[in-house]
Amino acid sequence: MMHSGNLRAIAIMMSAVGVFAGMDWGLKTLSTQYPAIEVTTIRAGASLPFMLASVAWSGAWRNLSIANPWIYVARSALGLLMLASFIYSVSLQPLTESYAEFMSAPLMVAMLSSLVLHEKIPASRWAAILVGFGGVLIALRPTLHGFASLGGLGALTSAACYAGGVLMIRVMSRTDSAHALVLWYMVLIFLASSVLAIPGWKPISWAHWPVIAVIGATGALAQHLITAAFRRAPASVVAPFEYTALPWGLAIDWAFFGKLPAAHVFIGGLIVVLGGLYLIYDEHRASL
Repeated sequence: MMHSGNLRAIAIMMSAVGVFAGMDWGLKTLSTQYPAIEVTTIRAGASLPFMLASVAWSGAWRNLSIANPWIYVARSALGLLMLASFIYSVSLQPLTESYAEFMSAPLMVAMLSSLVLHEKIPASRWAAILVGFGGVLIALRPTLHGFASLGGLGALTSAACYAGGVLMIRVMSRTDSAHALVLWYMVLIFLASSVLAIPGWKPISWAHWPVIAVIGATGALAQHLITAAFRRAPASVVAPFEYTALPWGLAIDWAFFGKLPAAHVFIGGLIVVLGGLYLIYDEHRASL
């Protein structure tokens, strides 16, 4: 049977991706009206009340202590750049394209987890990850033209920052609680982005407050889910399931922004899904 802990972590990761897609809808909606750094501040600030409520509900105040403050500062700096560059990316192009470029993150995570954390990755799993990444490239554009665009570069910057942050979670989770990992990360991003956003701050329209509420709720929930996933299983197991964001991007672009992707996006998405299914099969076979 498949290792129950890994299977649970995969399910949590897939749930996190779906919830994050709801947040990304809100970020894209706001990104056309406000500067990227302001939207980053809104995203962080909107999630804090929900995170504090979660801590209060579970009585986890005593679990908010941290072992190494500087690694929190480093992870939050990466997180700030990750959010700002992704928001900038979706302000310039459809979610589907940004997702396709951002989906290089699982490959980066797998490579870094092997090189930095010394996690063992079977050759068959490497093959599946590379096949999935090939699907991302096809979905992006067979000519790779998008990699040279500002939106594409923003998404790739975001992916690199995300990969670095994932490895930090694996290290930090050895000593600190999930509540500490999530809350202090978002507090530091909020403080830093606020300082940067204040000079060019645009007043927020009342019509956008419901969108901000959605961003806050989904952002807080998704952050808890993704942290839990990486705490339960090696990064090389759960990271490839970030690929499931691509179908969410397709659905959101079509339903809310009236955009249908080209045929190569569907083809690439199918390859990504097949790569993910093979990873499940390979994990099952390895545990027999």
